[in-house]
Amino acid sequence: MAIYILFDTETTGNQEKDRIIQIGGLFIRSKEDIVVYDELCSSTVPISLEAMEVHNITPDMIEGKAPFAESTFYADLLANNDAGNYLIAHNIDFDLGMLKKEGFENRYTLIDTLQCAKHLLPDQPYHRLQYLRYALDLYLEENEEAQTLGASIRAHDAIGDVIVMKLLLSKLVKIVHEKYPGVDIMARLAELTKTPVLMKTFKFGKYKGRVIEEVANEDPGYLGWMRKNLELDKDMRYTLDYYL
Repeated sequence: MAIYILFDTETTGNQEKDRIIQIGGLFIRSKEDIVVYDELCSSTVPISLEAMEVHNITPDMIEGKAPFAESTFYADLLANNDAGNYLIAHNIDFDLGMLKKEGFENRYTLIDTLQCAKHLLPDQPYHRLQYLRYALDLYLEENEEAQTLGASIRAHDAIGDVIVMKLLLSKLVKIVHEKYPGVDIMARLAELTKTPVLMKTFKFGKYKGRVIEEVANEDPGYLGWMRKNLELDKDMRYTLDYYL
């Protein structure tokens, strides 16, 4: 039976040097068999003020804690590292990148709830976890879910975000079930994770809010300039290449 691992990291910052200082996770084997992980971790890299502003983790909170590599979560993650199991996160590239800094080589099948939400909830203007938390009324269910798991909800806290992500995943599973009847739902989510999204509108720049297809017809040179000069995510690169 497959294991579904939902996880989120909080870190010392978002630069190459930064490292994990909190891990939240759920190992789900069945509805009745869920293990909760909520661990603070020490780091030799100082926590940036910008990171503290987001997650409220201060140096005194991690003083004397074991490093991430010695956490229970990491030991269990390594022990179950197999393509038959699923590793799930919101914007998984970031969290997976943090794991790789610890020497982790992934063999799990990956599901990114951010990428899946872009595909399955195209009418939502934003797909950030905290935005969807309110847009989809997940906040109305989160306290009951947390109590069931024996955890607590705090915005931008690793385990709190994982609980919200679990509720989001349930929504996405329901949409796939309705939209693609008869398919292997988790396999479909894994496929969507690897599939870029054709963006509808610009989220930034001088044409912010404009329909990309319209701008492509009016000012294709701008799209070419963006593709050449800006650091873009895979969806925007795919979209610009599509229209160019």
